[in-house]
Amino acid sequence: MVLGRWKGLTEMRSVFTLLLLSGIFVASVAAAEQSSVYTAGGVSYEIKSPWKEMPVTSAMRQAQFQIPRAEGDNEDGEMGVFHFGAGQGGDVEANVQRWAGQFRKDGGSAEPVVEKREFNGLRVTVVSLEGTYMSGMPMGPQTPKTNFALLGAIAEGSQGPVFFKLTGPKKTVDEARDEFNQKLPMVRKIRN
Repeated sequence: MVLGRWKGLTEMRSVFTLLLLSGIFVASVAAAEQSSVYTAGGVSYEIKSPWKEMPVTSAMRQAQFQIPRAEGDNEDGEMGVFHFGAGQGGDVEANVQRWAGQFRKDGGSAEPVVEKREFNGLRVTVVSLEGTYMSGMPMGPQTPKTNFALLGAIAEGSQGPVFFKLTGPKKTVDEARDEFNQKLPMVRKIRN
């Protein structure tokens, strides 16, 4: 009789352990697929892990995300989201040229690759650059970072343009490219 109770208790522990491990697995999968929706300038956008929201480092930024570094790179990438208001921050072309001016290649400014797209009725200009990135604030001290890249998108929101600027070591940015391109179709106009 004692042996029968012991066997039943052992089976219950096994079932409990299995349920506990199943719960941990489900929670881990849910955490790995977490996403958040953000808004700026009449535009909503969704960010999913593995990109991690970080505290903003400038009052100009609406949001900031850490992009995990590629194997062998010595730093993570980052994506800043900017919105300055209607009629502020310059037009699309001026910003593409400003971003290009932050990169040097062969002794001059890098040439941007620009593509016009539309997502959910929202015009988006996608920009790609690579070379030596002059990191830092305009008109302030700048640090040259060789072999860097930029992926950018300018969404023409109802309250002015919203800028998505991802920079980092070229290998890190290249690895983030698919994720960045998958996020663009999630950019939407906010209906008033």
